[in-house]
Amino acid sequence: MQLLRRGDSGPAVREVRNRLQQLGLLAETPDGKHLQQSFDVDVDQAVRSFQQGRGLITDGIVGPDTARALREAGWSLGDRMLSFTLSTPTTGDDVGMLQERLLELGYNPGRPSGLFDEQTEQALVRFQRDYGMTPDGVCGPETLRALRQLGRKVTGGRPHLLREQELLRRSGPRMRGKRIVIDPGHGGTDRGVEVAGVTEADLMWDLARRLVGRMSATGMEALLSRPEDGNPPDAERAQFANDVGADLVVSLHTDASFSPHAQGLATYYFGNGSGATSNVGEALAGLIQRELLTRTPMLDCRSQTCTWELVRRTRMPAVRIETGYLTHLGDRGKLLDPGFRDVVAEGILVAVKRLYLLGQDDQPTGTFTFSDVLAREYARDQMRAV
Repeated sequence: MQLLRRGDSGPAVREVRNRLQQLGLLAETPDGKHLQQSFDVDVDQAVRSFQQGRGLITDGIVGPDTARALREAGWSLGDRMLSFTLSTPTTGDDVGMLQERLLELGYNPGRPSGLFDEQTEQALVRFQRDYGMTPDGVCGPETLRALRQLGRKVTGGRPHLLREQELLRRSGPRMRGKRIVIDPGHGGTDRGVEVAGVTEADLMWDLARRLVGRMSATGMEALLSRPEDGNPPDAERAQFANDVGADLVVSLHTDASFSPHAQGLATYYFGNGSGATSNVGEALAGLIQRELLTRTPMLDCRSQTCTWELVRRTRMPAVRIETGYLTHLGDRGKLLDPGFRDVVAEGILVAVKRLYLLGQDDQPTGTFTFSDVLAREYARDQMRAV
């Protein structure tokens, strides 16, 4: 789609303005066709405010993710019939509300992502069957009345957070047998950020291979989300992780900026700004951020929530790592160093190990090594063999 930014004009801008006005983020436009189609400073500020509240990059540019979020915003549960369709899944705030309500009642539609998928349909069917309704998987007037009348069953915290924590606890501290999808950004004809002949796709493919090698050595099953010459859309990458039953997803990227001074490391995890979040994703993002900052001289750009398609559509915790800015001379120099990529791969592996340790028998940030992880896995294997 066409990117819309400050200074643009036309019918597409008018649609953006109308949506922002409906959401209460932009004042009504004075009469005049030119003003109604102008992407001015007020629209720029309104877009940034919307992006910040939705876990999107706050750049004032209406790209695919922001356009999708604008389309989905503002729907309330009951505004329309909701059901699962394979070709074009229904998305919107009302779907997220339905998922939250099902979770409160003890049914598991997965993460409240705002995407009506098969798991949401299955949870809705179970609810309908349990309460004597036609189990058709459609949220219509009868189902909506039942959802609103029934009291909450799950207490003591947000249900999806409790579910993620319990799955993590049950999985145990061993690395062997855990399935991790490593997602090197871009690929194929899409090279991602490209500066001075250096491409994001090539660097992240190399980093992914280093990480897969280390994870495999610990007994983990590490899978790549794409071939070296392929670039599946984020929705397909997420579906791949769901299909193989991954425990975690780690997506690798580099960043870019118009400013040559922008630099640093950032990690992202699912959070939609209205309370739905992945707490295990948040924990892993924080561990990766701290490990890499301790091991490298990278600037701290913090861990942040996001609603990008990959982390939104995966049923398991997923994090995205922006390993530095290729547009920054210093960051680019570090990323070009194979030794630096080795350090990053080790830091990510150690962070995953520390996630599963749950604070037990752990070591201070930056002191765990690849050799330590291998030694612990070997010791656990020997104990199990006795």
